[in-house]
Parts: sequence; C-alpha cells; structure tokens
Amino acid sequence: MGTITANFFIALDGVVEAPDQWHFPYFDDDMGAVVGAGLDSTEAFLMGRTLYDEWAAYWPGSDDEPAAFFNAVPKYVISSSLENPSWNNTTVVPGDAAAVQRLKKEVEGDIGMSGSATTVRWLLAEGLLDQLRLLVHPIVVGHGQRLFEDGPTHPLRLVDSATLSSGVLSLLYAPAS
Repeated sequence: MGTITANFFIALDGVVEAPDQWHFPYFDDDMGAVVGAGLDSTEAFLMGRTLYDEWAAYWPGSDDEPAAFFNAVPKYVISSSLENPSWNNTTVVPGDAAAVQRLKKEVEGDIGMSGSATTVRWLLAEGLLDQLRLLVHPIVVGHGQRLFEDGPTHPLRLVDSATLSSGVLSLLYAPAS
C-alpha cells in the first residue's frame, strides 16, 4: 500500500508560496541530500491541478535537475476538470477520497507530493495524508500563501527531525491518530 508524503519548503511564518524567491540562499549539500533521499524513495507523484498545469508547462522541456525524474515518474493529478493530460505518464484521479484511497492501494511504496498546499489540506482532512516533511527555513517571508490557513485542527506527531548546517530544520510529521 502506498504512503503519501507531502514535502514543503516553508518559512517560519508558514509561507509556502514562491519558495524560488526566498529558499535558494539556504539550499546546500545537506538539504540536497534530504531532497534527494525523498526523490529516491518516490514511486509515484501526486499533485493538484494547479501544480500540474505549472509543472507540465516547465518540466517536459527542461534540462534542469530533476527533470528526468519528474518526466519519468508516474504522475497522478487530483482533478475534476482535467480530461486529457499532455504530460507523459500522467493519470487523472477524481477529486474524491475513495479514488485517492484506491490509488494508495494500487501503488506500492512512497507517493510523493510537493507544492500543493490546498491538496495537502484536503488529504489531511480526509485522513489520507501519511507524512508531512517540512524544511523550515529561518526566514519570515511576511506575505504569501501559508500551508495552513484558517481551518480545522489536526494533531500531528513528530517522527523525525534534524537541523541542517544552514539552520533549516528538517521535520517529519505523521497524523497523531
């Protein structure tokens, strides 16, 4: 059975939007190892429609690292409106909990995801998110979408933690229940 793990670059104030504008000064070999280990264990990639549209426009024609990974890995898009995905190896999953549960049963291993805050909030509320990895950057961005906006309470338990040489915290959480 698949395990859904969401991964985020996140600021101290909870901002996850536009990490390309604040994250790179903290990216070093330590963080590269954490990100690389996550990609190495990923058997499939899950995303929402907005992220799919952004990444499908970028990764297929890119030579940037990790384009080869994203172009080859099986991709699943939670969407009720996407009909004919153009990015290779992409499957549309209806936006309901039963469909995602079926996906988890079909995929053996880790189902990674990144950058889909709305989708992560929905998965957590539906009891479908297994792990949440946060790379907490020592910066207050002050504006932008936060991972958790107004919403219900979800108790989590800390599974693993490490402090990277840049001061970034690598935190792995799972639902407490």
